[in-house]
Amino acid sequence: MELIETVAELKQAVELQKQRGRKIGFVPTMGALHKGHLSLVNRAGCDTDFVVVSIFVNPTQFNNKEDLKRYPRTLEADMELLKTTPCDLVFAPSVEEVYPEEDTRVFEFGTLGSVMEGEHRPGHFNGVAQIVSKLFDMATPDKAFFGLKDFQQLAIISEMVQQLNMPVEIVPCPIVREADGMALSSRNTLLSDDERKNAVTISQTLFKAVEKAKDCSINELKEWVVETIDANPFLETEYFDIVDYKSLVSIKSWDSSVNKIGCIAVHCGKVRLIDNVTF
Repeated sequence: MELIETVAELKQAVELQKQRGRKIGFVPTMGALHKGHLSLVNRAGCDTDFVVVSIFVNPTQFNNKEDLKRYPRTLEADMELLKTTPCDLVFAPSVEEVYPEEDTRVFEFGTLGSVMEGEHRPGHFNGVAQIVSKLFDMATPDKAFFGLKDFQQLAIISEMVQQLNMPVEIVPCPIVREADGMALSSRNTLLSDDERKNAVTISQTLFKAVEKAKDCSINELKEWVVETIDANPFLETEYFDIVDYKSLVSIKSWDSSVNKIGCIAVHCGKVRLIDNVTF
């Protein structure tokens, strides 16, 4: 496994593999790796011949400067974890390497980008589209692997690939959870012990909501989820919505959409956590 820091080295390494007829798999990350990331790398190793993992904390997708400062950076530990996977190449560039000039592109994603995360984190998805499109141009992968925990981000990236006509297949991968059900996230490391114990209420409530859906209207269920989570003094719900799986439009009744997903964002102390569950 090799570590490189420049775009020129990345392009050279990937081109060499392509000349050998190998399919390139790509897993973009912001580091602070956990088992969820490793599952993406392992999937990439099964589906492709040469796996590139990027580690880059992208400043353009943070609309909160304090959040950007707090985001964990653990390159040495990340490298050790990646040695246990099929990762062939780690790309860990500087901000100056990725953004030699300011990226002023503005993407339009319609409803996909204006609801839920888009509403509560203005500019976030534009930053995501900027960095992921740049990384795809740099790594030129055949397949890129993303976790379903960031469900709306996955929808945005899929739409961006279509808009830019990029020749990369987006592969969604399942949420990886702790033994108690909490979705794995790099941000979990920022939680205190007490916060971590209480944060599991989020996933527990979502799982119960799937059962309660048989006997509740959409609005009743949404109210119950928010009330249940907010009853925990460690937690404050930012939003919870049940939306159509493809359009992300909020649904009003259970029979108005075949595939439905419930998406949530919750503040636990200073840490913002997201999760989702399929209905």
